[in-house]
Amino acid sequence: MINDEVLGIILGGGQGSRLYPLTETRSKPAVPIAGKYRLVDIPLSNCINSEIKRMFVLTQFNSASLNKHIKNTYHFSFFSSAFVDVLAAEQTMSSGDWFQGTADAVRQSMHHFLSHDFEYALILSGDQLYQMDFNDMIEQHKKSNAKISIATLPVNAKDATSFGILKTDDQNVITSFVEKPSSDLLPDWTSEVSEDMKGDNRNYLASMGIYVFNRDLLVELMKDPNTIDFGKEIIPQSIDKYKTISYQYEGYWTDIGNIDSFFEANIGLTDDIPKFDLYDNNRRIFTRARILPTSKISGTALDKAVIADGCIIQAAKVERSVIGIRSRIGEGSTIINTYMMGSDFYESLEEIQTGKIDILLGIGKRCSIKNAIIDKNCRIGDDVQINGGKHLADMETDTFVIKEGIVVVKKGAVIPSGTVI
Repeated sequence: MINDEVLGIILGGGQGSRLYPLTETRSKPAVPIAGKYRLVDIPLSNCINSEIKRMFVLTQFNSASLNKHIKNTYHFSFFSSAFVDVLAAEQTMSSGDWFQGTADAVRQSMHHFLSHDFEYALILSGDQLYQMDFNDMIEQHKKSNAKISIATLPVNAKDATSFGILKTDDQNVITSFVEKPSSDLLPDWTSEVSEDMKGDNRNYLASMGIYVFNRDLLVELMKDPNTIDFGKEIIPQSIDKYKTISYQYEGYWTDIGNIDSFFEANIGLTDDIPKFDLYDNNRRIFTRARILPTSKISGTALDKAVIADGCIIQAAKVERSVIGIRSRIGEGSTIINTYMMGSDFYESLEEIQTGKIDILLGIGKRCSIKNAIIDKNCRIGDDVQINGGKHLADMETDTFVIKEGIVVVKKGAVIPSGTVI
């Protein structure tokens, strides 16, 4: 079944500089998460689970790997109207510019959307981790005769200063909006929230960057070329003119726009009961179906470890770490508080036995790695020590970057044996 009333529009984001170096060679939605998925799988899976199966992904930077992932992953029936299309910024007779912001991306792509029948446009961010049934939000939108709906998350005073904060009346109608208010303004910005949220002092409604627009209004709003961003311009300017309502969401949600939040979101998956549930039958996360062997583990002490398919692990210990597809970890190595993304291919036994490869894919023997992100296809030699932490200053080299104490080994980097970071 397909929800024919709704068109899903996923905003791939700009250059993704806050996630650098993970975005050095790929767009933000293509960044690998949880060992086997990509960021874009989250909004796409939320749409599919909500029976919204006509989706566009808007992007402009390093979109080749994203295109490949979507092409290899999202196949629907030949007789179905379902699709996932990637739209990169393109030069047309009316525009020769790159996307200038979220609203400008939608404006420049509007001619593609309007070739489809839909009543509502569901606009989503491509870099958030959450599981939501959008049908509930759309039903509330219809019942209240709203023109715009905004998904909101109750937050506490400490977090409120980092978000766009909305104020609502008792009918969930949004009456005012402020972008990243200072703490002294907050007392005037509380909204009605559930008793559970009040108990956690989460009295402020933060915009989640998830919007529902009536088709006709979206078309009208996109006629003004001077508005280039939804959060900064379209939403604040529309609240007084069009009925805009808040859809309160109280589940797990995190914006993983920087290295620190990305790292915490991935490591959080190792918790006994993670806040983001990959094991929910009704809210599955879809990704590319790979034909990979089972993982093989020899002599390794595992504690709070998430291990993807096709790994060969001979480490001494893997603790509170996410190990991605096709990862290889040598004897005697210790991996703690680390996200290892894995590899895109295996090296053959013949290549390994001939000794032509100086440093094999993966992590070598007797390594000690802590508080790190190892991007894909890295080669880390024997006896390498990586000890991330707040004691390290931010810096960048050809092979790694340190951000907020997290050591990020760049994609395809080669770290020689005996290196200490």
